[in-house]
Amino acid sequence: MNSSRRYLPLVMLMSPAVLVLGVLALYPLVRVIVDSFCEVDYVSGHRAFAGLANYRTVVSDRAFDAGFLHTLHFMVAASLAEVLLGLALALVFARSFRGRKIALPLAILPMMISTLVCSSIWRSWFNYHGFLNALLAVFGIEGVPWLSDPHMAIWSLIVVDVWQWTPAAFLVILAGLQSIPQELVEAARTDGASEWQCLRDITLPLVVPHLMLAMLLRSIDTFKLFDKVYALTGGGPGNATETLSTYIYDTGFRFFNVGPASAASVLMLAACAVLVSGYIWKSAAKRQR
Repeated sequence: MNSSRRYLPLVMLMSPAVLVLGVLALYPLVRVIVDSFCEVDYVSGHRAFAGLANYRTVVSDRAFDAGFLHTLHFMVAASLAEVLLGLALALVFARSFRGRKIALPLAILPMMISTLVCSSIWRSWFNYHGFLNALLAVFGIEGVPWLSDPHMAIWSLIVVDVWQWTPAAFLVILAGLQSIPQELVEAARTDGASEWQCLRDITLPLVVPHLMLAMLLRSIDTFKLFDKVYALTGGGPGNATETLSTYIYDTGFRFFNVGPASAASVLMLAACAVLVSGYIWKSAAKRQR
């Protein structure tokens, strides 16, 4: 009896959070999984069990295949670029220099801007008569159809995402650099190690877990890309920038095919779970060593 009373305040404090989590996260997840196995009438809400039919429909859809490939392309290119640039920035800001207190807020400013505002800025810059082509004209280079060329559109989206979210990777990596004991670096320098040797043999190996964490966070975020595509290209030209998120949106909310849209959502969730599981496995393997 005393034991139950002791835990009663903890249960009361946690109950609102658990309730909110259940309503906003657990229930929609269960509903999507159920709908992925059903044929759903959007108007009446009637459900009839359809087995794996929705999954077969999605997997055989060329638009889903294109969206999956575009999503992988965007995720790999954007995440790698953001982590590498974030590492470079972190190495610079890990040292003290004049103006650091002013430069640091400016370096993280892009991630503080709303995505729609950021997309609006870049959309005006990507205009054929906009800032970027005007800058190229100064050097005698012909203008580039940034968003209307099927081969350039996805790279233009990657540029926008790298500009906005490199600061997020930078902050994670900078925290890792600042957690490295300086005694290790100072001892290596005393033994005659160069700056490059300290970076290669001490700094980079110790910051690898933070690099992996930054890569995981950015991979998950870029994998569910929707807002930039919606604001900049709408999935076009053609379906050159169609992603899994836009495919799910179009299938479920434009064509009202709830079952296939739910099946695509479950497949997308499974892919994210694989990413997270890989990171957890790697982290657990390193701890056992």
